[in-house]
Amino acid sequence: MAPDTDRRSTASCDLPREDVHVGVRAAPMRTEAGLLGGRGFGTKRRILERYARTEDGRVVIDIAAGRIADLYDDFDKHASYLKKELDQELVDYIIDSVREIGGEPFLVQISLAAPMDPSAVCRVQTSLHNYFLYLRELEAREMRRLLRTSIILFIAGAALLTASVWMNSRPAVRDVVLGSVIAEGLTIAAWVSLWEALAMFLVNWAPHRRLIRMYERIAKADVRFQEVEHEAEA
Repeated sequence: MAPDTDRRSTASCDLPREDVHVGVRAAPMRTEAGLLGGRGFGTKRRILERYARTEDGRVVIDIAAGRIADLYDDFDKHASYLKKELDQELVDYIIDSVREIGGEPFLVQISLAAPMDPSAVCRVQTSLHNYFLYLRELEAREMRRLLRTSIILFIAGAALLTASVWMNSRPAVRDVVLGSVIAEGLTIAAWVSLWEALAMFLVNWAPHRRLIRMYERIAKADVRFQEVEHEAEA
């Protein structure tokens, strides 16, 4: 049986991240982390124990693929890797894993069965970086939309409340049945509008903010590539 080998080389990209490592080892390091996401089984410590760690204590999110093309959506077969979208299952797996490990430092390890051209390392890293920055921008746009909608609802509610107070302060309007009904309707509409503005900001803002921070973490994460070789039989 041939002895294990572990060769590593590095290639740097013009990104604010660590070098990408290309390695070869005799057997793949597999984890099934992420399968318990959202199910509430076990404690966080037990979940983290299911992940491998680097020597400096970072959690390893391990991804096994046959070749680089498997990391991408194959809808457009003629587009370059930098312009292709990542495979959605890959994106979902990374997101679920990062949610599961919480605030723990991590890296993404991609184990490839096929030989890998070292020149492709930076291209894949850049596409991962750009894709999650793109998701971050989508969430930022949604946050801006929520803010605009909240402001519009608040202004509308304040205007309706002002009109309601004015009508209720006028005896000629308050003593008329139709005027009283309109004043009450304005009051209800005003409070509904103000409540919607407040709830939209307080309830929906935080989840989008958490997603933005998570996408930033993934975009900045170190990516390690590993070419998997099986042990030769004697």
